[in-house]
Amino acid sequence: MQGSPAAAVTVGKLVVLGVGLIGGSFALALRAAGCVGTVVGAVAGISRGFVDAALMWLAELFLSIPPLPLLLLIIYLFRDSLKAIAGPEAGMFVLIVAVIGGFRWMPVARLVRAQFLSLREKEFVEAARALGASTTRTVVRHILPNSLGPVIVAGTIDVAAAIIAESTLSFLGLGFPPDVPTWGRILYDAKDYMDIATHWALFPGAAIFLTVLSITYIGDGLRDAFDPRQVL
Repeated sequence: MQGSPAAAVTVGKLVVLGVGLIGGSFALALRAAGCVGTVVGAVAGISRGFVDAALMWLAELFLSIPPLPLLLLIIYLFRDSLKAIAGPEAGMFVLIVAVIGGFRWMPVARLVRAQFLSLREKEFVEAARALGASTTRTVVRHILPNSLGPVIVAGTIDVAAAIIAESTLSFLGLGFPPDVPTWGRILYDAKDYMDIATHWALFPGAAIFLTVLSITYIGDGLRDAFDPRQVL
């Protein structure tokens, strides 16, 4: 290991924040565009009986799959193919971002469903129905826009989850190539020097902790901005 730990942490910050922000933004874009999670949650929330039960059963089924082993399996199966197509750095970057962003629709579906179940009984929805609005118009114009606030706030959680997932993969030696100094990779290299250079692990560990904590505070601020009634 060459160079100072502070410099390595700074370079690693760019890669890890890129994975976190793009991975979280990808999941957030899926939600805001009405794809998988939002659509499933909206249909389940506005439906009753069998449709609602079936969609939630599907979401629970996918939630029961442990995410880390699934991520490791996908990387094991497709890592070499993507490396051959896009190179070792870009291929791994695309794979991690796609998996982190694409396999987080289940919590979104549950969140949107809960919002729909709450909003469909509100007075403004009843007023829209009394004026003759169709179910589709009621959902698109009244319920869905009012349910996206918590979904957008939840996108900050995806950023933090993406950072932790990438750091975990790199610490296990399955993330980016060794010459890409991500925080997880620095921790992986530092474990062999704990007796003589403990600070090698403290720098990236503290960076991961402070970054995830900061993103959590940003999510709290967004929650208060979207729902001022929750501010005490």
